[in-house]
Amino acid sequence: MSLRKFRLDDEHAVYDICLRTGRAGADATDLYEDPRLIGHVYAGPYLRFAPQFATVVDEGQVLGYVLAAPDTREFEARCEEEWWPALRKKYPNPPELLTPDQRLMRVIHSPHRTPEGLVGDYPSHLHIDLLPAAQGRGHGRTLINRLEDELRDAGSPGVHLGFDPANTAAAPFYTKLGFHEAARDEWVVWMAKSLV
Repeated sequence: MSLRKFRLDDEHAVYDICLRTGRAGADATDLYEDPRLIGHVYAGPYLRFAPQFATVVDEGQVLGYVLAAPDTREFEARCEEEWWPALRKKYPNPPELLTPDQRLMRVIHSPHRTPEGLVGDYPSHLHIDLLPAAQGRGHGRTLINRLEDELRDAGSPGVHLGFDPANTAAAPFYTKLGFHEAARDEWVVWMAKSLV
């Protein structure tokens, strides 16, 4: 199993995987006019602010990754100060939300905040994506197990994640890894796990 820590030259591959898994786990390439936009929202800030918690699956090419922030509130604050401002200049706040690009632009201008009830017991969060070639081979389990050890070593008592309710394969996978559903709305299912 070829897992290694993220390197700066992996950024393009991570953005590409984010796009190719951006439709509730399926390929979203045909949804977006700007193929980097989804990566700017869901991958880029982790690579910049928490690269030590980024691991990739590399089998001659990068096929997947796990990204994390040990302190969600600190991460959100840092994004507000150092990540979103430049993107807000590049991507104007759209008056309508008719296209997938416009919906992501709105996220740039009005980022989602993690529910308060999650961050108390589960202050860390993760984001994982694997291309089909890397799925069903134990990579996801191994990536998350290693990340949990890293977060535990960093002093985190718990971790959470969110996914699109349309991704019906996600909940059974995370449940097998010891996560439980902690919250839900029409856009996100939140699952959490204690690390202590």
